[in-house]
Amino acid sequence: MSAVIALVGRPNVGKSSLFNRLLRRSAALVDDRPGVTRDRHYAPLTLDNRRGLLIDTGGFEFSALDPLAAPVTAQVKAAVEESDLAILVVDGRSGLHPRDYDLAALIRESGRPAIVCVNKIDRPFELASALEFHALGLEPIEAVSAAHGLGLDQLRERLKPYLEEIEERTENDLFGPPKICLVGRPNAGKSSLINRLAGASRQVVDSRPGTTRDAVDVEIKAGDKSYVLVDTAGIRRKGRVEEKLEKLSVLRALKGLERSDLAILTVDALVGVGEQDAHIAGYASERGRPLVILINKWDAVEDKKDTLRSIKREMDLKMVFIQRAPMITVSAKTGAGLKNLWPLIDKIMAQYSFRAPTAEVNRILTEAAEAHSPPQVGRVRLKFYYAAQVGVRPPKFVIFTNRPEEVHFSYKRFLINRFREALTLELTPIELIFKPRRNVLEEGTSSPPRRASRAASKKAPSKGSFKGPLKTKKISSKKKG
Repeated sequence: MSAVIALVGRPNVGKSSLFNRLLRRSAALVDDRPGVTRDRHYAPLTLDNRRGLLIDTGGFEFSALDPLAAPVTAQVKAAVEESDLAILVVDGRSGLHPRDYDLAALIRESGRPAIVCVNKIDRPFELASALEFHALGLEPIEAVSAAHGLGLDQLRERLKPYLEEIEERTENDLFGPPKICLVGRPNAGKSSLINRLAGASRQVVDSRPGTTRDAVDVEIKAGDKSYVLVDTAGIRRKGRVEEKLEKLSVLRALKGLERSDLAILTVDALVGVGEQDAHIAGYASERGRPLVILINKWDAVEDKKDTLRSIKREMDLKMVFIQRAPMITVSAKTGAGLKNLWPLIDKIMAQYSFRAPTAEVNRILTEAAEAHSPPQVGRVRLKFYYAAQVGVRPPKFVIFTNRPEEVHFSYKRFLINRFREALTLELTPIELIFKPRRNVLEEGTSSPPRRASRAASKKAPSKGSFKGPLKTKKISSKKKG
């Protein structure tokens, strides 16, 4: 298990900005308003030859006006308990705050080592304002500016002793655990599903839509296997997305889908399949991700047989392009049906990572061409010479042909179906790439064109020569008179 470092602090002190700076990438959603981060956000941290796990948390605040303050504060306490090092982020501009004392006391009670990080120290003459934070009774104290990157080198040096040395990676570590992205409309129950699968309250859950704002990775152990579940914000129709923060949340959800291996479309059984569900499924299909349709809140459905029939009818009408996507019914509230999810994911990932021998790939291509001859393009018939698999996740095949740009999408779809059937890859997308074979002669050409000699190609045309065709005058063989 990697060393865990938790960033904690009041709302709007710059924890997410510091989180992104330490990771050297934009991993967390950042906005000027307080309370943007609500869940525990995990990300791998690598410094030189050492690595660990960095946690971004929501703002520590007791507020009767905000119903999410209590669950967010519970997430902060849980992050401190599971950490090996706590970084207390404070605001150097506004100075000490009563909540800073509360957090310092929480860290001391946990027995975890701590670093006080005084943020928003943007100019050298502001360094003196960091001295007042010695009153918290935690050492050491580092003055930084997450906005401008000042003081980050010294902070990274402080973190290195808590990180573990990176071991040599094996072939099995090339891809890492499968990343499974939960997508869907707001309030479909994605965060509740993750909490149920994790067996702990990892995500903040509320009955109101829009609770989750960022794409959050949650690593889960199921038996002897590890999985990474990516919880995303609910995706509404573009016409209804108005706030800047919600637009950023939707972009984060789509990016979470792009870096995942598999997508789970979470559908509310009480609402049914809508047009937006079809759009979200289309996002996954365009990115070449396998898809699972997960019907949640099944415990609240009274007439299950009729509801299931209605959902299947809606899917056939609105999601024709994902006819092969498996569908399961579950309940995040009771856990019913979730035992079938992991075996299904394992089966999909096995097909998603499948690699076929080259001889088998060419045999399938030959049999497909014999069963259905390639179409003729003009005066030339389409020919396939050779095929090979060049990648996985999803399986990618290259087919060398004489006219790659002329392969019709219908024949391409035919070949994909033949590969899928022959290799038993019914649960994963397949990608076909057509390329020209070098030195392939077009039909009707007996020999390749001769190359002009180097001397002839460099010889300048003689004076009086012309580029047009040579015209000759016909001379009669009879002599005059």
